[in-house]
Amino acid sequence: MLRRSVTAALAAFTMGAASAASPASVDSAAEPAAPYHVGETNRAFHPQAERNWRGARTQALITNVWYPVEVSVPEVSHNIDAPGRSPFRMQASASEAAVASTHAQYPLLLLSHGTGGTAASLDWMAAALAAHGYIVAGVNHPGNTALEPLTRDGFMLWWERATDMSEVLDGVLADPVLGAHVDRTRIGAVGFSLGGYTVLELAGARTDFLAFMAFCGSPSADAICHPPEMARAQINPAADTTRTPQTEASLARSGASYRDARIKAVFAMAPALGMAMDATSLGNIAIPVSLMAGDADVTVPIDTNIRRVAKLLPKADLLLVPGASHYTLMDTCLPGGAAQVPLLCNDNPGVDRDAVHARAVRRALDFFGATLPGQT
Repeated sequence: MLRRSVTAALAAFTMGAASAASPASVDSAAEPAAPYHVGETNRAFHPQAERNWRGARTQALITNVWYPVEVSVPEVSHNIDAPGRSPFRMQASASEAAVASTHAQYPLLLLSHGTGGTAASLDWMAAALAAHGYIVAGVNHPGNTALEPLTRDGFMLWWERATDMSEVLDGVLADPVLGAHVDRTRIGAVGFSLGGYTVLELAGARTDFLAFMAFCGSPSADAICHPPEMARAQINPAADTTRTPQTEASLARSGASYRDARIKAVFAMAPALGMAMDATSLGNIAIPVSLMAGDADVTVPIDTNIRRVAKLLPKADLLLVPGASHYTLMDTCLPGGAAQVPLLCNDNPGVDRDAVHARAVRRALDFFGATLPGQT
């Protein structure tokens, strides 16, 4: 399992060994197991501001939660490689098990998925973090999740995703079961792609919507202006001029700050919309930020996204993984997955997705261990 392979895979990378991407290094039996098993539960948070105005079918913030449980609690595999099922390989977990009693409280990490994805598509990261003593809460952003059709507002009003995250944080802290187990002084956030943008907003980045639209209308425009999900959802921002009062109100607050002071550190993987983030606001971010992407990312090109963000952030470190593409940072696919969704499942030659994941997990653990210090 991925969470048992982190140490061995990282050691191979650090040594520069060619075997770092080999199955043998990923499945090393000699490497110590994670200190916890993984529990999973789900929540439907109902904040005052309903989300169905975005055109979403759901009003609630449907949230997946991973958390540490005792190693004596058995985990169950959720993998079913069959047509019509999820193409991704999910990590084994114990559904609705009790939170481990090793400590009274654990640090909390919010998790934000990419455009048209789900919290479960980052199960590889969430489960590994939970196995090392973190509670991880991943929201499925209304109007922008694979659980239901994408909507124009869910797709275009990106800054609203930060409000989802803060509302989920409120919900977890108030939850009668989970809330008491959270160390409120140790809260961070993890995001991928548009989720990477989302957690940067929580850190203090502000959106300049007009500047981004101008960039996309210029000769410098690149692939970030036409993400694959736009065609799939048949969304044409230029042609669709119908706006509800709620849409207009959201656009009016697009440049507002969505900084959540409860969040002390963020880990952003392949963050999108780098050209939409105001330079001054990025320069003013005061909390630690760790950035990671593949250097072969053509979906969210690194020069206009992660490199721009890294250049402007005063307290950020950056890792670019050779050969990795954008979707290398999504769950590993089951054997039949590539036939269903080749864009999401196929990596560049020589890239081992599990090894990249192990490296990302170790980087996240080191980062949050330093920025959210305490006993886990």
